[in-house]
Amino acid sequence: MDWDSVCFNAAAFIAGLFLLEFGADRFIDNTATVARRLRVSPTLIALLTAGAEWEELVVVVAAISQRRSNLAMGNILGSSISNILGAFSLGLIFHPGAVTFDRSSKIYSAALLGFTTILSALLAFGMLGRAAGAMLVALFVGYVVSVGYSIYKDILAAPEDSDSDDDSGSDSDSDSDSDGEGYDEEKPNEGGREGGNDGMGEASAPHEVIPLTASGRPSKSLAPTRRRPARSLVYHMCQLLLGFLVLSLSGYILSHSVSAMADSFQLSSTLLGMTVLSIATTLPEKCIAIVSGARGHGGIVVANTAGSNVFLLTLCSGVLFLAGNLEYLRHSVTGFELAVTWVSSLLFFLAVFFGANRWVGVALFSLYIGFIVFEFTVNRR
Repeated sequence: MDWDSVCFNAAAFIAGLFLLEFGADRFIDNTATVARRLRVSPTLIALLTAGAEWEELVVVVAAISQRRSNLAMGNILGSSISNILGAFSLGLIFHPGAVTFDRSSKIYSAALLGFTTILSALLAFGMLGRAAGAMLVALFVGYVVSVGYSIYKDILAAPEDSDSDDDSGSDSDSDSDSDGEGYDEEKPNEGGREGGNDGMGEASAPHEVIPLTASGRPSKSLAPTRRRPARSLVYHMCQLLLGFLVLSLSGYILSHSVSAMADSFQLSSTLLGMTVLSIATTLPEKCIAIVSGARGHGGIVVANTAGSNVFLLTLCSGVLFLAGNLEYLRHSVTGFELAVTWVSSLLFFLAVFFGANRWVGVALFSLYIGFIVFEFTVNRR
């Protein structure tokens, strides 16, 4: 075994993860800002940023370009399982108490179960033609349209948060209310009193005192502040393009490094896609689930989990069916992996429909650990 090659590809994989996060943040944040500047519906912005797995789509496209369709299929199903048993479970574990989900969360989970059933049936019966891919893409488009219409009609509540909301340093935050012109300045009270030199004009008005430093200059902490002017639309469009290019580069690095490590350890690409790559690419969902659960926002956990999996099982799978190697796909997954994918969606639906608590999260996470161990020791040994 060439350990130099293994170490190099492991380092490239880690570097690819950093690029993935950077590119995803830039792409999503600036897409939202550009859409807002162009007067696009904010509902669609929230829908496409909450749970949108654009980085997963880039990984799938990169795997297809390298003729590794089995790696892409393993990543899709592995990420779907990881989002539920690995991310949703963490949200429940860190939630302060029992969770009761609203009607919109139940609709999201029911839609996910339906999409999972369709994809599982297609894979189980070998219906992997281009027509199946076009149908999955059409289902995704129909999902976006129907949810957007439902939100518009107040049937569904919009997702409480999005991936970009947790990026405190994003440019979109600074532009959310800065579409005005120039600077906003806070001017200090230039006169300690109003009315006259005798000080009796308005005695009740407080006199503002700005402390001085040793040099006699006003303290910087209380000096007048200026808000940064709004960025231009061209700036955000360039940042959006930069994010997309970085996403493309990270997808190539991740898929290539995982494929090379699979060859070095004589493991199947499907196994590494189902385990290592899927765990790595769903780290943002796990972080969001932990933070949202700890703050008591169960709706955010459901929206991100269901939205991410619908994106994976419809759009990503549809693109794979349309452009991937169908012969590789027919033998890429096992019945056990399909069963775990479908059962995890069923458990997600039941947890949302009947409510859940911390112990349910512990049980789901234990199932995920068992799945990973079984994959390496029995199913793909």
